[in-house]
Amino acid sequence: MTLEASSLPARTLTHGAPTHGAATQVQSIRAADRRKSRRLPVRKDWPTLWIVTAQIGFLVVMMAAWEIGAKYKWIDPFFWSKPSAIYETGVLYFNEGSAWIDIAFTFRATLIGFVIGTIAGGVLGLSFWWSRNYARFMQPFIICLESIPKLALAPLIILVFGMGLSSKVAIATALTLVVSTLTAYSGVQAVDRDQERLFYSLGASRWQVFTKLVAPFSVPWLISILRVNIGLALTGAIVGEFVASEHGLGRTIVYAGQTYEIALVWVAVAVLSALAMLMYVAVAWLERALRRGIPT
Repeated sequence: MTLEASSLPARTLTHGAPTHGAATQVQSIRAADRRKSRRLPVRKDWPTLWIVTAQIGFLVVMMAAWEIGAKYKWIDPFFWSKPSAIYETGVLYFNEGSAWIDIAFTFRATLIGFVIGTIAGGVLGLSFWWSRNYARFMQPFIICLESIPKLALAPLIILVFGMGLSSKVAIATALTLVVSTLTAYSGVQAVDRDQERLFYSLGASRWQVFTKLVAPFSVPWLISILRVNIGLALTGAIVGEFVASEHGLGRTIVYAGQTYEIALVWVAVAVLSALAMLMYVAVAWLERALRRGIPT
């Protein structure tokens, strides 16, 4: 008993108390655990007012640098013009020129081409579900139409449809049709085949499977292409106006470039950019509204 009692402190000292190396290792393990348990850095978003203010400030600085550079001939004002001259030309363009007619012409061509191309392309892409042989037959022609530069077809389209609104709508439709078709077809191919078999096993007809499963499943795919299509439709309308047109912002840009009215070129480009931004925002709002209406 005495021997065991006297040996107890020795064992405690030998086996219970950590050595210096063991203590260092324990501390390093604890430090590693603390590093692992650290939270990810919090990313704080700027308030919208700060972002808008920064954007406006950046634009003001760029305009001021442009104006000063043109005034002191650091850049050639003949080719680059300057903000003050662009502003004066813009006032004349809107007060005495055909600004509103040109804007309305480009807007109508873009909107009509966007609607026709998106709807027709979506219907065509969804129709591929009905027959795989039909889809295989049509797919090479769709891809061929997609690969052809639409600018190469623009003169032919102008000759067929004339210089008016119809030719611009046709080009805008051609640009959006193929994209909508391929997107809708991708949605059709992504439909779960097990769900199709379940519908058929419950006695559903092909039309019921299409209207209750395939078409609703493909709608989000079509919604996701709206923002792309509005840009393509605007591009098609402008390309048609570049080739030949009586009105439109593209026609104004071509005319101003041919007559070396560089300030008018910048005015038309600025108006075109503003129109594109407004249409993009409107389509983005439409996309969000449609997504809210889709049950999840």
